[in-house]
Amino acid sequence: MSAESHPTLPPVRLHSDAELARDALGAPLFARAVRLARWAGPATRVGVGGELVADQLPEAAAVLGLDAGDPDSAMRASQAWRVALDTGLVDATEPEEDDGAGAGQAGGDGGEERFGTAAPGEDLALVTSGAPGDVLDLWLAALDTVLADAAVPDLDELVDALDGGGEIDFDRLDWNPGREADFLDGVLANLYLLTVSEGGAAQRPVPLPVLAASMVVPHDMGDPTDAVLEQVSDAMMRLDDQFRQLEPIGLVEFRPVDQELMAEGGDEDPTPGARTGAGGAGDDEDVSRYGMVRLTPLGLYGIRARMLEAGVEAPAVGELADKGADALLDAVSSYSENAAQAEIEQWLAGRDLPAAVAELLAAARGDDEGGPLRRLRCQQALAPAGPEAEPAVRAVLDDPELGGLARVWLAERGAAGVPAPDPAMVFWLTVDTIAAQLAADGETEELALLMETLTAHHAGFFEQVWRVEHPSTAYVLEAMGRLHPDRKAAKEARRAAFKARSRQA
Repeated sequence: MSAESHPTLPPVRLHSDAELARDALGAPLFARAVRLARWAGPATRVGVGGELVADQLPEAAAVLGLDAGDPDSAMRASQAWRVALDTGLVDATEPEEDDGAGAGQAGGDGGEERFGTAAPGEDLALVTSGAPGDVLDLWLAALDTVLADAAVPDLDELVDALDGGGEIDFDRLDWNPGREADFLDGVLANLYLLTVSEGGAAQRPVPLPVLAASMVVPHDMGDPTDAVLEQVSDAMMRLDDQFRQLEPIGLVEFRPVDQELMAEGGDEDPTPGARTGAGGAGDDEDVSRYGMVRLTPLGLYGIRARMLEAGVEAPAVGELADKGADALLDAVSSYSENAAQAEIEQWLAGRDLPAAVAELLAAARGDDEGGPLRRLRCQQALAPAGPEAEPAVRAVLDDPELGGLARVWLAERGAAGVPAPDPAMVFWLTVDTIAAQLAADGETEELALLMETLTAHHAGFFEQVWRVEHPSTAYVLEAMGRLHPDRKAAKEARRAAFKARSRQA
């Protein structure tokens, strides 16, 4: 996972550790590894690397309840054993070296092949007696094993790439282990980002061509060329194989590429959505034939854990619950509105509301660049508060930065005795509000309508607003000059911005 690719990500709402641990124990591959670890004993024979010997695999497959007639049963048993070994659920002892006394050497003339033994590992007890975090640590170790396997070409390709000396010819295979691992990490990072970003995949599965295109098509490319689309198609088929391997560990829910579709040949575009994005890929049924993937709640946890280990900032909703209001408002200022609301609700839960409101208001002060957005998030935090918050809000009525916010909050609740704001406070609050909206969402159509509404209610607005003692006055007026729907008002805004800049100089 590259910290440079995704330096800061939207916050993710994770399930509890207990729920995630249950999901981990229920993941088919992890559950098989646990069953084989319990089965391991004095009669279990392993090779030099701790792998089960070939004639043990049918018994291991039977322990797992796999169909003896399925040619993949032995492979599944072998994979589950490898996961058990790599996670410490199983301890293996290597074969003893031949002492030359004729006890038999592997492959020797008439000799007896030597084997190692295996037994349940100490960590197996954590499955039943450990904390949820212990189970999740075991699952993360299993995930590392599966991801490493998924980045390796299939056996047929490896056999084809063997040279005469039994070594893999990597040039012939066109496979670079580090590059393949980085590619898969990048795919999972993009899938994570699509999942946690509003307006992205959210709880909907992502079409495989869209995910492949996110790794291949340059961001500044218009219509992809045929050569690029061919690369997307190749990446899509590689991901189809990899996600098949990742589903049994519980990382993803995956609908593979429809094999009938691939057999149909070249009549259809093999990369729907690569040209136009997810929204242009046709109806859902057509897109689903090309493969669909979604991170599970456990998968979100696992990819975030790997990102954190790589130094990527990947926040989770609720991790600010024990922080101060200043840390809360600074953090949620970069969140989307819904994510900020979720984090604020977690922060308020269990706190004494009047004290929490007073702390939020104090943290919202400041004439720095981030001040307007902090006040907007503070206003968002106060929105659901009831009458018990009123004393703390009234306490800031005379505050030059918070007085306007306080009056709005009280007026919306029909409170009595709310003093009318003076003109200077009205204009200051207008500048602060627009600056906050610009910081939160940028130059949107909604903001242009807000500007029109605000200026329509104040005669001579631009004659007065450029004098406002707010650090963002000129910046806001310049934005109004670009966005205001009324051309005359936009021209007045640009003149006012020039005056404000001259005044600050």
